Amino acid sequence: MSEIKLNTALTMEEIADNFQDVNFFEGVTAGLNEALAYEKGTAKAETIARKRSLPDVNVAEVRNSLSLTQKAFAAVLGVSSRTVEAWERGKSIPTPTAKKLMFLISQDHSLVQKLQTQ
Repeated sequence: MSEIKLNTALTMEEIADNFQDVNFFEGVTAGLNEALAYEKGTAKAETIARKRSLPDVNVAEVRNSLSLTQKAFAAVLGVSSRTVEAWERGKSIPTPTAKKLMFLISQDHSLVQKLQTQ
């Protein structure tokens, strides 16, 4: 296996400092226990609230309100135009992050211009 290359302005020391207090094993274990509790129906209220807090977005509606083509909208979101097409046809669903971004864009169209200049 080849070595992973990381492009960042941070030094290795800064990266190590950022993760100094992070226990990845505990995080993964907590996530798995939370998922198991959710599946069993014994999840804490905050777990269920977090899972239900994703905004409901109609991809085509958001895109059309911006007068963007699928290709242009895909570029704004950082996905392929085929992904946008699949979302609009119901063949796949947007990731939670994509849903949140589209919700924010639908609330503030000026974000599109900001995202296009990145």
